Amino acid sequence: MERWVVDKAHSEIEFSVRHMMISTVKGQFKDFEIDLNGSPDEPEKVSVNARIMTASVYTRDETRDGHLRSADFFDAEKHPVMTFKSDKVKALDKNHFEVSGSLTIRDVTKPVTLSAEIEGRIKDPYGKDRIGLSVTGSINRKDFGLQWNMILEGGGLMVGDKVNMTFHLEATKNE
Repeated sequence: MERWVVDKAHSEIEFSVRHMMISTVKGQFKDFEIDLNGSPDEPEKVSVNARIMTASVYTRDETRDGHLRSADFFDAEKHPVMTFKSDKVKALDKNHFEVSGSLTIRDVTKPVTLSAEIEGRIKDPYGKDRIGLSVTGSINRKDFGLQWNMILEGGGLMVGDKVNMTFHLEATKNE
């Protein structure tokens, strides 16, 4: 079975959420491990296992990052890792796929379906097979126990419930 190694220097895991109902705030997780096994030519046999370290959350604001690591959100001390494990990959066409599996945050596991796209596939200058992927999806953070919020003076909430996720991945085939 083919094994693909994610090149962390050329990969990112991002998220975005509404802030005060008027804007969108983006962040990322700087520390993660993703195992991709199988051939893109046989997507029904591909498996994905991701481990994302919650303490690595980064939003360009240390105070906000600290709050996200706290018990109000990820509770990174008690729940240092969130995981995704695929159980089915369905080809929509040659480069587009649905990836279904289980997402676990704060010890709460829920089924999710993500959209994946092969953005390119090449033989790199070092002779290795390399692939670029983007994976997107959305979750309701409250489904995973991330309940904290604040009602604003004019109505509305400080933090939106819907979280959009985007994974930009570059991987090389392990020989």
